[in-house]
Amino acid sequence: MKKNLLITLVLALIVVTVTGCSTKNEIPSNGTSEEAKFYNASKIAVTYVKSPLNVPSIIEKNKGFFQQHFDEYNLPVEYSNLTTGPEQTQALASGDLQFLNAVGATSVILAASNGSDIKIISMYSRSPKAFMLFANDSQIKTAADLKGKKVAGPKGTILHELLIAYLKTAGLTEKDIEFISLGIPDSQAALVSGEVDAALLAGPAAYNIKKAGNMVLTTGEGLVDATIVVATSQKFYDENKVLVDTYLKAQKFTLDYMRKNYDEIVQITAEETELSIDAVKEMYTMYDFIMEITDKDIEGMKKTEQFLFDNKMIDNHVDITDILIK
Repeated sequence: MKKNLLITLVLALIVVTVTGCSTKNEIPSNGTSEEAKFYNASKIAVTYVKSPLNVPSIIEKNKGFFQQHFDEYNLPVEYSNLTTGPEQTQALASGDLQFLNAVGATSVILAASNGSDIKIISMYSRSPKAFMLFANDSQIKTAADLKGKKVAGPKGTILHELLIAYLKTAGLTEKDIEFISLGIPDSQAALVSGEVDAALLAGPAAYNIKKAGNMVLTTGEGLVDATIVVATSQKFYDENKVLVDTYLKAQKFTLDYMRKNYDEIVQITAEETELSIDAVKEMYTMYDFIMEITDKDIEGMKKTEQFLFDNKMIDNHVDITDILIK
């Protein structure tokens, strides 16, 4: 009897020791396949970017869809208000964030070129018409008229790419203007105050400036694809495939909900952005919220990559297929 008791205690000690040394969590038994049985995370940290008019993010957070999906694993969902591409990609690289929910493909390519571990897992939106360049001087009517002028906008973004592409139509480069790197709200304020001659805007800021009578020099149509994506790191994916799959399920669930509840999602978006119902409806038509990555999306990102390289915004080429999650 003593011998059996000793064996039992030894086995119990082994189980405790092995369990204590484990760094991964086992998913609750729910029929999940053996190949995706474990994950290595204590939270889900995701960006919350509502501008230009990121309806899926607004609806998801309002309804708590991500949290509902990750409750299965007892993981809290935390939101980050980092909105610029460089801030987002740096936070992903540091491990502070697990998912970039709405990041410009431009920012992803810039980060990848600099050696960051970043992978695209789905599309977020395409909206070239929603990105605009405004002028506050009636004498500025074409790209050529911007020579020597002050232009404000967020550096290293789709809007920045739009500016360079527009200048190129007149044989100009960024060196021919005075570019001032400012976020969208500050760019709008600088345009209104007359501190700059033109500004790159999108979302509510663009809508309001346009309604106030400022001239739209150009939109992104025909110049940029305005591709917004969802990204994580290869490391996080390799360690947490089941969590990435769950994230994608939550994204799809959100988009399905949007399609079935148009009036509600317009109302929620209007309240969150402080836009009128009519404004949201007008702007909403500019966006394509389909999460599947198409051949056209890949070709568009290849063009953006070449554009960034040609304009010396990246030093190293990036193979777009290499930054898509495998």
